Amino acid sequence: MGSHISNVRPAPDQLIVDLADYALHAQISSDEAYDTARWCLADTLACGIMALAYPACTKLLGPVVPGTTIQHGTRVPGTSHELDPVQGAFNIGTIVRWLDFNDTWLAAEWGHPSDNLGAILGTADWLSRHQAAGTTPAAFNTPLNAYAPAQVQAPGAPSSSSARSPLTVKDVLTAMIKAHEVQGVLALENSFNRVGLDHVILVRIASTAVTAVMLGGTRDQVINAISHAWLDGSALRTYRHSPNTGSRKSWAAGDATSRAVRLALTAMTGEMGYPSVLTAKTWGFQDVSFKGNPLKLARPLGSYVMEQILFKISFPAEFHAQTAVECALTLHPQVKDRLDQIERVEMVTHESAIRIIDKSGPLNNPADRDHCLQYMAAIGLIFGSLTADHYEDKVAADPRIDALRAKMVVTEDKSFSTDYLDPEKRSIANAIQVFFRDGTKTEKVEVHFPIGHRRRRAEGIPVLRQKALDAFTVHFGQERATKLMSLFADRAKLEAMPVHEFAAAFVK
Repeated sequence: MGSHISNVRPAPDQLIVDLADYALHAQISSDEAYDTARWCLADTLACGIMALAYPACTKLLGPVVPGTTIQHGTRVPGTSHELDPVQGAFNIGTIVRWLDFNDTWLAAEWGHPSDNLGAILGTADWLSRHQAAGTTPAAFNTPLNAYAPAQVQAPGAPSSSSARSPLTVKDVLTAMIKAHEVQGVLALENSFNRVGLDHVILVRIASTAVTAVMLGGTRDQVINAISHAWLDGSALRTYRHSPNTGSRKSWAAGDATSRAVRLALTAMTGEMGYPSVLTAKTWGFQDVSFKGNPLKLARPLGSYVMEQILFKISFPAEFHAQTAVECALTLHPQVKDRLDQIERVEMVTHESAIRIIDKSGPLNNPADRDHCLQYMAAIGLIFGSLTADHYEDKVAADPRIDALRAKMVVTEDKSFSTDYLDPEKRSIANAIQVFFRDGTKTEKVEVHFPIGHRRRRAEGIPVLRQKALDAFTVHFGQERATKLMSLFADRAKLEAMPVHEFAAAFVK
């Protein structure tokens, strides 16, 4: 007799339950996490505003069907768009990630946890606007928002979203802390890129979890939503690597956040979930997409990731190259007048940088250039600065850049690689030394911790504030930019501000 496969529906996978319970019930008490989240919000919005100067980005924005708008919809910072929350998440997530200038998390899997702001701010603004107007989005017949407390109702009065206070910016910061934690802790020991999958899978997982909670999902609905997020599998990393590196890497996070909102909304209808989506033999995520390896949480979920997050403050460069660019800027005064005399440039780095951004040969587009260690270092040595414009074709045509790239020798320092993986250090070390044909050389400049590292917060936050002010000034003008930055000056006032009022301040 043949054996039969059991059709008994199992309990939900423990990992999914852990993620749902954390998103629903965890109380965040870390003052450092909230303070870091405040500046993370300012920095992330600044990155999005800066991206609006690039037509390659703005052509992707707006509604799916041109000319349509949504009453009480999601606003897209720096624009006049008013969209449904799914497309709003795509728009916000796309501008945030476009310039590769928002925060970074480096572990067994890396990524950019502030990518989740597309789903978080997009959903929060939409909900808050409806709550302020006393209306219920057509998708719901149940109370919204697990974060905002219900107002006192008359005995026997029906529960409705109109009886709830609009969400506040603190709700957004709480969701950011939790999304950072889900994405970052999952990344500590689970390496998706090693099996060819893109890290935006973790954006979709984290955004789905916190968005389902913001929508007022029950425990079962949040679990079901997360199961759907895993069920989707993951995008391939093809668009991040030679010879296919391209601009999809700049909107992949927007795609992930929008998908998260869609899945959370779907779960809110009562759509069923898939309890063993991770562990099912043959057909589960672990067997199909993760070579049978078990997914696991490396540490208890709290607020560790937000506290440890790495900010890209000084320049838009793939994070494994941040300290290399710092080294190059330090050396610029010594080499800028001797570029034609350089014999070789020795670059010492860590294993992840070599695997991801060590490139030779033609670089085909801006997305290719901002993921090339040698290109970024060459820009720093030649120009003494690095901006998003340096990745554009006009600058890339400068023959000095490829001539200098051809003279670069990249090697690994094993101690750099070890310290990169050390959870207490989390260094991203690089070193550069330039040798000239006459036998002279510069000193070897070595930087282990970029200015956006937790160890350099006191030095970095003022630079982050200036980065945001500069971005807002270019787009909105000096007077309005000053007012926008004033929103972040007093954390208590910021946290108490209704989300829809906060989002309205950034409308163009």
